[in-house]
Amino acid sequence: MGRVSPRTLSGFMELLPPQQQQMERIMSALRETYSLYGFTPLDTPLIEASEVLLAKGGGETEKQIYRFQKGDADLSLRFDLTVPLAKYVALHYGELSFPFRRYQIGKVYRGERAQRGRFREFYQADIDVIGDGQLSIVNEAEIPAIIYSTFTKLGLKRFQIRVNNRKILNGFYAMLGLSEKAGDVMRTVDKLDKIGRSGVEKVLTAEIGLTGEQCGEILNFIAIQGDNAAVLSALEGYRGRHQLFDTGLDELRTVVGSLAGFGVPEENFAVDLTIARGLDYYTGTVYETTLLDHPEIGSVCSGGRYDNLAEYYTSKQLPGVGISIGLTRLFYVLQEQGMLSEEMNTAPADVLILPMTEDLSPAIELATSLRQSEIRVQVYAEEKKFKQRMAYGNKIGVPFVIFLGEDEIAQGKVTLKNMRTGEQETMLEDEARTKIIRFQGQDDAIAPIREV
Repeated sequence: MGRVSPRTLSGFMELLPPQQQQMERIMSALRETYSLYGFTPLDTPLIEASEVLLAKGGGETEKQIYRFQKGDADLSLRFDLTVPLAKYVALHYGELSFPFRRYQIGKVYRGERAQRGRFREFYQADIDVIGDGQLSIVNEAEIPAIIYSTFTKLGLKRFQIRVNNRKILNGFYAMLGLSEKAGDVMRTVDKLDKIGRSGVEKVLTAEIGLTGEQCGEILNFIAIQGDNAAVLSALEGYRGRHQLFDTGLDELRTVVGSLAGFGVPEENFAVDLTIARGLDYYTGTVYETTLLDHPEIGSVCSGGRYDNLAEYYTSKQLPGVGISIGLTRLFYVLQEQGMLSEEMNTAPADVLILPMTEDLSPAIELATSLRQSEIRVQVYAEEKKFKQRMAYGNKIGVPFVIFLGEDEIAQGKVTLKNMRTGEQETMLEDEARTKIIRFQGQDDAIAPIREV
């Protein structure tokens, strides 16, 4: 059999070591932030029974799912992290404490057409809060704080969390006698950034069948702008015309009124009546987060409130609220925009020890000692020329190299070279340890994303 040409399938991302380190740093920042808010990590299987994943059935999901037979089993790869969460909560209902707060960072699979920035295998980073029978609006008010903390830790400042409430929208459409068409209208309005006001107007009238007057009222409604106080004041003009609208407005006021307490600056938050989210299961607050200097990227974090997470698996009423980051797509776009930090250490080690003697025992002992101080160490044991050894250190980007020869061993010292500055000094092991640990602290403070 001849050799097979190595290749990566279209729609699948494979990163080189430095970029993988950047991705890992982003994931680590997400885990740390989510943990601060009391979310527990969860990992569900990549493969589920097809009947479980397709319980809702129909639509684009069934067309895009990776489905296969193994013996008598009908199996599928998960296409998001929400359906497996629903199954998990229904299955373990009696063993969980509610509200159940979980985060999950994992790969999902969709057999859609691969294109620039769109993948068939990609990481999602989700958080959800699931209630038992009911769930306080405070959880919806806390979500902007989690988004703010997450993106701030990643190194971003110029982003905006845009928020709306589906009850306001559904109540407004009910006022116009459009309840049956509300879903179609909201999905169309959600495309405003992509097709523009005239495009939305055309779809609403020509395809959905709205009158010119109805279309005008909708476009005027979603055009309400200003600071948060001004938008809320304008919405008060509709109060009293429909109970669902009033409920949504009260909820939106609660979310906006909680910003200061949760530490969210008002400049990072905006009430935006165009936000609807295309999925019908959102029933309350909805969120979209955009980078102000890169609107072409679209939403980098979105989600909302839903009434019943696991309705296809249990009769229990399990309302929830959650958000999701399409991590692979976000990483791709950040890389393309040159927004990934070039300063952070992407090497697999903090220090590379180059033994200069045939006996490797002193180098191995030194590596063991440094690792006890949480320093990542490689010992270069290959019998290569000095120039090749240094070339290896340069190629992996290691910040420090330690030379350990007969003179150093006799003196009980090491020679430490800073690969970034070129400075080289012979010193005691503890001095070298201190310098490396100081560098680690400085590197840990570098955010993985930089604004350009």
